[in-house]
Amino acid sequence: MSSHDEGTAVVSRETPPGEAAGVRTAADFAAVTARLDDGTTPLARLAEDAIRARHEASHRPPMPRPDATRVIVVANQKGGVGKTTTAVNVAAALAQLGQRVLVIDLDPQGNASTALGVEHHRGVPSTYDALVDGESLADLVTPVPDVESLGVVPATIDLAGAEIELVSLVARENRLRNAIKGHPKVGTAAAVGDDRLDYVFVDCPPSLGLLTLNALVAGDELLIPIQAEYYALEGVGQLIETVEMVRAHLNPGLVVSTVVVTMYDARTRLASGVAQDVREHFGEQVLRTSIPRSVRVSEAPSYGKTVMTYDPASPGALSYLEAAREIARKGAPR
Repeated sequence: MSSHDEGTAVVSRETPPGEAAGVRTAADFAAVTARLDDGTTPLARLAEDAIRARHEASHRPPMPRPDATRVIVVANQKGGVGKTTTAVNVAAALAQLGQRVLVIDLDPQGNASTALGVEHHRGVPSTYDALVDGESLADLVTPVPDVESLGVVPATIDLAGAEIELVSLVARENRLRNAIKGHPKVGTAAAVGDDRLDYVFVDCPPSLGLLTLNALVAGDELLIPIQAEYYALEGVGQLIETVEMVRAHLNPGLVVSTVVVTMYDARTRLASGVAQDVREHFGEQVLRTSIPRSVRVSEAPSYGKTVMTYDPASPGALSYLEAAREIARKGAPR
């Protein structure tokens, strides 16, 4: 099966016509690169598509940069919803679109660090050093291989004990916020200039502890990935309650700016129904682009890559690229 077939969202006979209307999936973007059968073998066409996609990725016209650094927190305490996958792939896609992007891995498991191909064993400069020891965030950044203008502050296993160590520190909820605000490349165009970071993505652990609280206090925007499965909205209510608490007491500027439906399979009524429920609940905050189920997206981290570099011609990569474009076009909330 080629990467064009895998994960492609096609409405089956089980899905009533129009039920998936308004949802853009990988099929829409894969069609852009579809060609008439020219007599070549499927393997040859797949190789040709991959080469062309990699060439196009390095020559994509840049999108306009935001006037100030956008700090986006990616969170959902329900595990397995594509949170880290969404964080790293949207970040990589934006970097390919000419943006300067930093990913802060705040999950002790270090999955974002793995997917971005950087070392995160004990002893590597990490988010722990910024949160607990107060080191400068700029000194902890590791460039991401194969993706220009993308850096990451990795997470090490030391971060697992940070929640306990943070309890005794003064202003423990503001540690990450102070670290981000203290980064010399975070700020407005007027204050920092062209060398500024355009986006900072914070990948949170699947819990609502002190680490996630630090992220919510530090962020301007919240991006919530929601899996197109039963119980999708379960637990999101608790996250929204936490956001409201943070807005009331610690960070009044925090807004839920983006919701993205992940692991979408339009062949089933369930996925279509869940997507409709999410749109009814969150309205315009939901991206039109849904992320399909894709083996390529799941495989990429095992090679230390995002799907954007692992298989840029795959439906998953094309969908994340379009999602990144939507986020950039929407701009920062006012």
